[in-house]
Amino acid sequence: MNQQLLFSIVLSILLMFSSNIIAMETSGNKIKGDTTEINEEDKLVVVWTSGDREVALKMVFMYTYNAKKYGWWKDITLLVWGPSAKLLSEDKELQDYVKDMSKIDINLLACKGCADQYAVSEKLEEIGVTVKYTGVDLTNFIKERHVITF
Repeated sequence: MNQQLLFSIVLSILLMFSSNIIAMETSGNKIKGDTTEINEEDKLVVVWTSGDREVALKMVFMYTYNAKKYGWWKDITLLVWGPSAKLLSEDKELQDYVKDMSKIDINLLACKGCADQYAVSEKLEEIGVTVKYTGVDLTNFIKERHVITF
Protein backbone atom coordinates (compact mmCIF):
# COMPACT_ATOMS: atom_id res chain seq x y z
CA MET A 1 0.00 0.00 0.00
CA ASN A 2 2.82 2.43 0.83
CA GLN A 3 4.48 1.79 -2.54
CA GLN A 4 1.28 2.60 -4.38
CA LEU A 5 0.84 5.81 -2.41
CA LEU A 6 4.44 6.85 -3.05
CA PHE A 7 4.09 6.03 -6.75
CA SER A 8 0.90 8.11 -6.95
CA ILE A 9 2.56 11.09 -5.28
CA VAL A 10 5.61 10.96 -7.56
CA LEU A 11 3.40 10.59 -10.63
CA SER A 12 1.26 13.55 -9.53
CA ILE A 13 4.33 15.73 -9.04
CA LEU A 14 5.71 14.78 -12.46
CA LEU A 15 2.37 15.53 -14.11
CA MET A 16 2.22 18.90 -12.37
CA PHE A 17 5.68 19.88 -13.58
CA SER A 18 5.06 18.71 -17.13
CA SER A 19 1.71 20.54 -17.23
CA ASN A 20 3.39 23.77 -16.13
CA ILE A 21 6.08 23.41 -18.80
CA ILE A 22 3.51 22.76 -21.52
CA ALA A 23 1.41 25.71 -20.32
CA MET A 24 4.44 28.01 -20.39
CA GLU A 25 5.39 26.94 -23.92
CA THR A 26 1.90 27.17 -25.37
CA SER A 27 0.52 30.26 -23.65
CA GLY A 28 2.18 32.68 -26.04
CA ASN A 29 5.17 33.21 -23.77
CA LYS A 30 8.42 33.36 -25.63
CA ILE A 31 11.01 30.97 -24.34
CA LYS A 32 14.05 33.08 -23.50
CA GLY A 33 17.56 32.16 -24.51
CA ASP A 34 19.88 30.38 -22.15
CA THR A 35 21.02 32.74 -19.43
CA THR A 36 24.56 31.36 -19.41
CA GLU A 37 26.96 34.29 -19.46
CA ILE A 38 28.91 34.59 -22.67
CA ASN A 39 32.40 36.07 -22.56
CA GLU A 40 32.65 39.06 -24.91
CA GLU A 41 35.67 37.46 -26.53
CA ASP A 42 33.70 34.37 -27.56
CA LYS A 43 33.85 33.88 -31.30
CA LEU A 44 32.35 31.04 -33.29
CA VAL A 45 32.93 29.86 -36.84
CA VAL A 46 30.40 27.47 -38.34
CA VAL A 47 31.92 25.63 -41.28
CA TRP A 48 29.04 24.45 -43.45
CA THR A 49 30.12 21.83 -45.99
CA SER A 50 27.05 19.65 -46.42
CA GLY A 51 25.01 19.72 -49.59
CA ASP A 52 22.05 18.33 -47.62
CA ARG A 53 19.20 20.85 -47.38
CA GLU A 54 17.81 19.30 -44.18
CA VAL A 55 21.18 19.65 -42.46
CA ALA A 56 21.21 23.31 -43.49
CA LEU A 57 17.71 24.10 -42.23
CA LYS A 58 17.47 21.88 -39.18
CA MET A 59 20.96 22.29 -37.78
CA VAL A 60 23.37 24.75 -39.40
CA PHE A 61 21.02 27.68 -39.97
CA MET A 62 18.81 27.12 -36.94
CA TYR A 63 21.75 27.01 -34.53
CA THR A 64 23.77 29.78 -36.18
CA TYR A 65 20.84 32.19 -36.34
CA ASN A 66 19.64 31.55 -32.79
CA ALA A 67 23.16 31.62 -31.35
CA LYS A 68 23.51 35.18 -32.58
CA LYS A 69 19.93 36.24 -31.88
CA TYR A 70 20.10 35.11 -28.25
CA GLY A 71 23.69 36.20 -27.67
CA TRP A 72 25.16 32.77 -27.07
CA TRP A 73 28.16 33.94 -29.11
CA LYS A 74 29.16 37.55 -29.70
CA ASP A 75 30.90 37.09 -33.05
CA ILE A 76 29.72 34.43 -35.51
CA THR A 77 31.01 33.61 -38.97
CA LEU A 78 29.25 31.18 -41.28
CA LEU A 79 31.80 29.72 -43.69
CA VAL A 80 30.22 28.17 -46.79
CA TRP A 81 32.57 25.53 -48.12
CA GLY A 82 32.21 22.78 -50.73
CA PRO A 83 28.80 21.37 -51.71
CA SER A 84 27.00 23.86 -49.47
CA ALA A 85 28.00 26.63 -51.90
CA LYS A 86 26.16 24.94 -54.76
CA LEU A 87 23.10 24.25 -52.60
CA LEU A 88 22.95 27.84 -51.38
CA SER A 89 23.21 29.20 -54.93
CA GLU A 90 20.17 27.15 -56.01
CA ASP A 91 17.79 27.36 -53.04
CA LYS A 92 15.74 30.57 -52.58
CA GLU A 93 14.61 29.70 -49.03
CA LEU A 94 18.20 29.16 -47.92
CA GLN A 95 19.22 32.41 -49.62
CA ASP A 96 16.51 34.31 -47.73
CA TYR A 97 17.66 32.71 -44.47
CA VAL A 98 21.24 33.80 -45.16
CA LYS A 99 20.04 37.34 -45.84
CA ASP A 100 18.29 37.27 -42.44
CA MET A 101 21.57 36.14 -40.85
CA SER A 102 23.29 39.10 -42.43
CA LYS A 103 20.72 41.47 -40.90
CA ILE A 104 21.68 40.32 -37.39
CA ASP A 105 25.41 40.70 -38.08
CA ILE A 106 26.45 37.13 -38.76
CA ASN A 107 29.56 37.26 -40.96
CA LEU A 108 28.99 35.39 -44.22
CA LEU A 109 32.02 33.97 -45.98
CA ALA A 110 32.45 31.43 -48.79
CA CYS A 111 35.48 29.62 -50.12
CA LYS A 112 36.24 31.03 -53.58
CA GLY A 113 38.02 27.88 -54.68
CA CYS A 114 34.92 25.81 -53.95
CA ALA A 115 32.46 28.37 -55.28
CA ASP A 116 34.43 28.70 -58.52
CA GLN A 117 34.42 24.92 -58.98
CA TYR A 118 30.61 25.05 -58.89
CA ALA A 119 30.55 28.33 -60.91
CA VAL A 120 28.49 30.05 -58.16
CA SER A 121 30.79 32.80 -56.86
CA GLU A 122 28.78 35.62 -58.43
CA LYS A 123 25.47 34.21 -57.16
CA LEU A 124 26.81 33.99 -53.61
CA GLU A 125 28.09 37.56 -53.77
CA GLU A 126 24.65 38.71 -55.00
CA ILE A 127 23.06 37.39 -51.80
CA GLY A 128 25.61 39.11 -49.58
CA VAL A 129 28.22 36.41 -49.01
CA THR A 130 31.86 37.48 -49.16
CA VAL A 131 33.62 35.10 -51.55
CA LYS A 132 37.40 34.73 -51.21
CA TYR A 133 40.08 32.12 -50.85
CA THR A 134 39.70 30.98 -47.25
CA GLY A 135 42.39 28.38 -46.56
CA VAL A 136 44.43 30.82 -44.47
CA ASP A 137 41.25 32.19 -42.84
CA LEU A 138 40.15 28.71 -41.82
CA THR A 139 43.60 27.98 -40.41
CA ASN A 140 43.47 31.16 -38.34
CA PHE A 141 39.90 30.44 -37.23
CA ILE A 142 41.00 27.03 -35.97
CA LYS A 143 43.87 28.62 -34.02
CA GLU A 144 41.88 31.56 -32.59
CA ARG A 145 38.20 30.66 -32.34
CA HIS A 146 35.71 27.95 -31.61
CA VAL A 147 35.00 26.06 -34.85
CA ILE A 148 32.21 23.60 -35.55
CA THR A 149 31.63 21.81 -38.84
CA PHE A 150 28.55 20.42 -40.55
